[in-house]
Amino acid sequence: MTRVVIVAHHLKDDARKAAMTAAAWLNEHGHTAWVRHDDATRLDLPELVGDDPPETADLVLSLGGDGTMLRAVGLLDGAAVPLLGVNLGRLGYLTEVEVDGLVDALQRFVAGPDPGGWHLDRRMMLEVDVRDADGEPHGRWCALNEAVVEKQTSGQTVQLEVLIDGEPFTSYAADGLIVSTPTGSTAYSFSARGPVVSPKHRAVLVTPVAPHMLFDRSLVLDPSETVEIRVHGDRLAAVVIDGQSRGQLSTGAIVRCEPSTSTADFVRFRGRHYHQVLKAKFGLTDR
Repeated sequence: MTRVVIVAHHLKDDARKAAMTAAAWLNEHGHTAWVRHDDATRLDLPELVGDDPPETADLVLSLGGDGTMLRAVGLLDGAAVPLLGVNLGRLGYLTEVEVDGLVDALQRFVAGPDPGGWHLDRRMMLEVDVRDADGEPHGRWCALNEAVVEKQTSGQTVQLEVLIDGEPFTSYAADGLIVSTPTGSTAYSFSARGPVVSPKHRAVLVTPVAPHMLFDRSLVLDPSETVEIRVHGDRLAAVVIDGQSRGQLSTGAIVRCEPSTSTADFVRFRGRHYHQVLKAKFGLTDR
């Protein structure tokens, strides 16, 4: 018996239909499927609600786009549960199949991994530890894409000092700083003109957002290196993990980022070439 927790986009009606389709097929074939209470409420699926934690599942089925996949990864918080993404929107980097291939994908997954079945694409994540100025823990999270320390007030910059392996590097006057993984290199970091890095690579990227200084380049660091961001000055900052605000930071607060011992494990059914997804995403043509 395979246990599947379904995480679905709250604003897409086809996500509700896909959740019902997946649950019906799984139940008919002797498996178990459930939807977390908040998803069940938002999608009007009371018959599928379940209280079991996501980390007890054998598979997380994500119905939506990359944002839903990020939410699913966040719910696991580093637990080693495979994720299968079903795309319900535009072309995504993280999703694997289109909605018309949902049942076939479930059939192939429950049949087990084999050369013609599926494999896991393991993605590096960041462990993000946030502490207040007095050293008190503010929170600890796993990030698949990025951790961002950013300004809270429009029209102002925030003063952020960067330390690498405990040694001061420099201070930035900027709208924010992004610490990202290779997977996150095509997300917010890309919009801030950061480099595109293959997700097969292990690295830590530090990219400033609208820096008010001459040095405006990204840093590509070895995964063994630890990045710390300390808030300076009298302006408040905010910390955002994979697009989710995690609170306000005052002067002296430190955000510490280092590679996590956990990975995000995506179910893949074919030899998916990252550069071809990138090409399609940006409409690149052959020359």
